Amino acid sequence: MEAGAGLCVLVDREESYQGCPRPAGSFTSGRSLCAHVGGPGIACQDRSSGCSAGEGGSKEMVKTFKAKDLIITPSTSFKAKPDPNNLVFGTVFTDHMLTVEWSSEFGWEKPHIKPFQNLSLHPASSTLHYAVELFEGLKAYRGHDNKIRLFRPDLNMDRMYRSAVRATLPVFDKEELLQCIQQLVSLDKEWVPYSTAASLYIRPTLIGTEHSLGIKKPSKALLFVILSPVGPYFSSGSFKPVTLWATTQYVRAWQGGTGDCKMGGNYGSSLFAQCHALEKRCQQVLWLYGEDHQITEVGTMNLFLYWINEDGEEELATPPLDGIILPGVTRQSILDLAREWGEFKVSERYLTMGDLTQALEGNRVKEMFGSGTACVVCPVSDIVYKDQIIHIPTMENGPKLANYILDKLSDIQYGKEKSDWTIVVS
Repeated sequence: MEAGAGLCVLVDREESYQGCPRPAGSFTSGRSLCAHVGGPGIACQDRSSGCSAGEGGSKEMVKTFKAKDLIITPSTSFKAKPDPNNLVFGTVFTDHMLTVEWSSEFGWEKPHIKPFQNLSLHPASSTLHYAVELFEGLKAYRGHDNKIRLFRPDLNMDRMYRSAVRATLPVFDKEELLQCIQQLVSLDKEWVPYSTAASLYIRPTLIGTEHSLGIKKPSKALLFVILSPVGPYFSSGSFKPVTLWATTQYVRAWQGGTGDCKMGGNYGSSLFAQCHALEKRCQQVLWLYGEDHQITEVGTMNLFLYWINEDGEEELATPPLDGIILPGVTRQSILDLAREWGEFKVSERYLTMGDLTQALEGNRVKEMFGSGTACVVCPVSDIVYKDQIIHIPTMENGPKLANYILDKLSDIQYGKEKSDWTIVVS
């Protein structure tokens, strides 16, 4: 991608307020303009927040950091590597991190790989008060050939870019960021577990660091990337079935909201419901939406149903990306693989709890499973719904499909099967 191509130009509060009228209609209208930023002339405006993106801003704002300018300060002390068989998800971190600072005055500074360290933030930083932040999650895998690979990282960069636009945080050149991440992983390559049951989790994060209690687009931001060796996400282990609590009381996302972006606020506000799920001996929350109790997604996973549908067709179905579903990379990969196989119908369609219970009564449900970067593929065995336990016969049916998908994805991620979905880092 050419430098500056497809970038939003972020201007400060005064510039946007004076020259950019608020678009007609609700904020949702402004959001739809933001969501498709990909080239010159596309703009998003919101006078109340002082945000404007597109042509017409200061030319300095289109700058992006460059991987060729990367400053590397190696650590002089190195931590002991953990046992890959006893990893607790997200609790151990590598020796280095990547940071890039941004300001509305100077744009992006040079990227810097430095020893892993605490951040120093002003107490009034907007990320602390108004959750002006976003994050991503991808993994590096050490293959059977000892090569280290990333899995479809371009999709993570695309999603991070979209989240930045929605959060009024500065955008960046996706390829440049990916190159910086590759250099970080390469530097800490010995932290990538020598195991096909573990991996190195990569957490890019972008936060607003504006020193102000005013609610506005931040004039300062910090992008950073940290790395953590991880094993299975759930404490029950890899590919163990989970029980879900289908809540009719709480809602994760709604039309016109930020459910399709990877923002911390979406997760922090879900913790109360997650505590209820744990009290009911469930591992995760199944989020429902609307009066008909549409199935949307699970706390950390997209959801798939493998069944015989109402028309008697063998079908793999998952809820559509309608603005309240996170567009998962693993979700997309499963859809791509299944469509390529052509062995059954593959649909992105609405599913309700009524559809599910009727199908169970008719013995039409084969498997239900979740998908995500953290868990990859996770079978579902039971759902607690309206204080009743609904059994899903996933494990009784193999689970043939979920197992096959997991094996296929793992073969690609760990290099057993060649694929253009992976990038070799080292």
